[in-house]
Amino acid sequence: MGNKLDHLAIIMDGNGRWATSKGLNRTKGHEAGAEVVRDITKYCALNTDIKTLTLYAFSTENWKRPKLEVNFIMRLIEKYLKKELDTYMKNGVKFEAIGDLEPLSKSLKKTIFNVKEKTKHNKSLTQIIAINYGSQDEIVRAVNRLNAQNKEITVESLSDSLDTPYSDIDLLIRTSGEQRISNFLLWQITYSELYFTDTYWPDFTKEELADIIDKYQNRERKFGGI
Repeated sequence: MGNKLDHLAIIMDGNGRWATSKGLNRTKGHEAGAEVVRDITKYCALNTDIKTLTLYAFSTENWKRPKLEVNFIMRLIEKYLKKELDTYMKNGVKFEAIGDLEPLSKSLKKTIFNVKEKTKHNKSLTQIIAINYGSQDEIVRAVNRLNAQNKEITVESLSDSLDTPYSDIDLLIRTSGEQRISNFLLWQITYSELYFTDTYWPDFTKEELADIIDKYQNRERKFGGI
């Protein structure tokens, strides 16, 4: 049977370096990366073992990038969501977003709300896109919510107050060769299996994902035991 894989998370890294290696503008890398999001999401929707796919699209630290690139990424996310609504519906994908969405443009926030509403009854897969997301920020906001409600802070109450009420991560993949977590889902990956691949995100394929999942299925997960 192998290990269960209810929740898969991916740090989609390497768009800019992929473009630079080909002599292209970094924005072309982000465009190519968006196409891969579609392919991987469709693959996961067809995999009955995977219930949730969380993708790291834009971190709280990414605002430090050049303003033109940041603006492009935000427009690209909005364009992607509008364009992929049909794909969501055809493949039974429910869309969610996590992170501090307040600083986003009114237009992007409206698009996020509309896509969430239209896909909320889909059952094959929940796709969560992390936008303006940082795990430390998420935990601080969760603690502040509990304090405002005069609730005791426990593992259970804090878990329930995070941006996503979905299950902890079973497998976390990072592309592009970097081997760090970058403030992504720190609470939820307590006992996750980690996999790092040298492949840039625009070159990542469903075949490579299938191979990684196969390797994951053959790992021994101990969860602190022997």
